[in-house]
Amino acid sequence: MARKKKNKQTPVCDQISHRSAKERLENFLAVFDKDDEVLVCINADPDALASALAIKRLLRYKVKSVTVGHPNAITRLNNVAMVKRLRIPLERLHTLKLDQFSKKILVDSQPQHLPNFDKITFDAVIDHHPVGGDWQASFIDIRPDYGAASSMMVEYLRAAGMKPSVMLATALFYAIKVDTQDFEHESLLADGISFRYLFNIANRNLVRKFELTDLRRSELKYFMAGLTELSYSKRRYYSHVGRVRSPDLLVIIADFLNHVDEVDWVIVSGIYNEKLVVIFRCDGYRKNAGKLAAQIFGEMGSAGGHKASARAEVPLKNLSLADLEFSTKTLKKLTTRHMK
Repeated sequence: MARKKKNKQTPVCDQISHRSAKERLENFLAVFDKDDEVLVCINADPDALASALAIKRLLRYKVKSVTVGHPNAITRLNNVAMVKRLRIPLERLHTLKLDQFSKKILVDSQPQHLPNFDKITFDAVIDHHPVGGDWQASFIDIRPDYGAASSMMVEYLRAAGMKPSVMLATALFYAIKVDTQDFEHESLLADGISFRYLFNIANRNLVRKFELTDLRRSELKYFMAGLTELSYSKRRYYSHVGRVRSPDLLVIIADFLNHVDEVDWVIVSGIYNEKLVVIFRCDGYRKNAGKLAAQIFGEMGSAGGHKASARAEVPLKNLSLADLEFSTKTLKKLTTRHMK
């Protein structure tokens, strides 16, 4: 293992997001030595996966090795398809010995986002989420206005004069589509520029395959439960699906219902790992799903999101249900009191 070089730590508040792409690239590469064994940590989703691949490309000839590690099981079919078809090399974080890596990078996340990351000292952090927590790193690039970390990574690649392979371009292209929700979500012109750059390089047919692969045949029963329990009132859909094998199913059901005409709000809930998971969808026009989720569930668990989409996760023990089963009626009662 290479001897770890001590780097001057930069406070999280001292971001470098206002520098040029070339300056950011130079500062990032300056963190690493040719003998470094680098660990890239991600919470695996399309944006994180694509960003990690871009970092591997940037560091290919700069360091001894680059390993991508993730703590979460990849269960959502879109993500499984992406990993399999693009042959993305990954390792589960718990199988790795952290002290064997001389440098560590966190991308598309921040240390306080997961307990697994909070225990690690990172040399570089690249992210597009709002700044939070009290931590330091030698290199920090956080740009909350960007719709995807992958858009940032395209800028790094272009600054380095590296044209991405079809595989890497496909991953980055799909990631930007997902995180910006086809540019319906908040994003910048910079996201559009990166997306357009990738347009003629990526395999768009493969991207379409990722998008269509999101439901197992055995999971149709959850759709049936969601539709059976569906309640409509004042241009709002409510449905409590019950216990689910993955909270991703609730997202798929909520997104499906959000396509229905004359519906302003979709609120879908289910129980996973002894937690109530609630998915919020709306058009984001004079509405704010993130604020609503926080108002309703913020004091009971984690809750928040964006104007058009949000999520809450509440331990069942924090719900005052008087030993009653949670139902669509309960969901409706909990949420309507906070809605105009």
